Amino acid sequence: MRDTDEVIKFSKALLTISSKVILSHYRQELEVESKSDLSPVTIADKNAEEKMRSFIMKNYPKDGILGEEHGWYQPEADYQWILDPIDGTKTFISGVPLFGTLIALLFKQQPKVGVMNLPILNETLVGDSYKTLLNDRKVSMRKGRDLKKATLLTTDPSQIEQFQDGEKFSQLIRKVNLYRTWGDCFGYYLLASGFADIMVDPIMHPWDSMAIIPIVKGAGGIVTDYQGNDPVMGKSLVAASPDLHSQVISILNS
Repeated sequence: MRDTDEVIKFSKALLTISSKVILSHYRQELEVESKSDLSPVTIADKNAEEKMRSFIMKNYPKDGILGEEHGWYQPEADYQWILDPIDGTKTFISGVPLFGTLIALLFKQQPKVGVMNLPILNETLVGDSYKTLLNDRKVSMRKGRDLKKATLLTTDPSQIEQFQDGEKFSQLIRKVNLYRTWGDCFGYYLLASGFADIMVDPIMHPWDSMAIIPIVKGAGGIVTDYQGNDPVMGKSLVAASPDLHSQVISILNS
């Protein structure tokens, strides 16, 4: 297994590359294209990923890469870099500063290190399932919260009814203290740094979720798919503190 410190150092170098591209396009006039699933993409997404991929190929030519914009490279490799250059493109093109870049390194299909960078806020989360650091300071999810005092987040409420059971999610909303759509990677940032308690995403792709898993675990949280199963194999995410996770899964699937 590759040394964790080496992976983190290299990931931060990737973030320097991606941030330079992203910041040069932020709040600038951009052509927005629609992908096959109707989600938006810009030159910032494409160019940031291209530059990260080139840097990985130069330094780790035997590693695989999966990026949201440019697909697979060497998918049979033991080490795989999973890249989402702009997680929250809709947020980015709207001039809202709560988008981020996600990088994960998988070894034999298991995420070992996850990195999240919020370039406008100058905040970087790094997790390895054992600890999570925010700008090199250890952080953790808040504990001891009752469900009735919890803050619940999701990215897009319309996707709940599209992909899961909308009425059961509404039941969960009624049981918590605060429900907001501070979503995409920013929602998991709030969980890991102790400012929210539950994050529910009914549909996810590997580039959305693989970096999140070790970050949430390292902050002391539990992360599964919507039904409470292995998130690596799933296509959704539910992340919460150990005090709340089983209750949330039960409500969503009762």
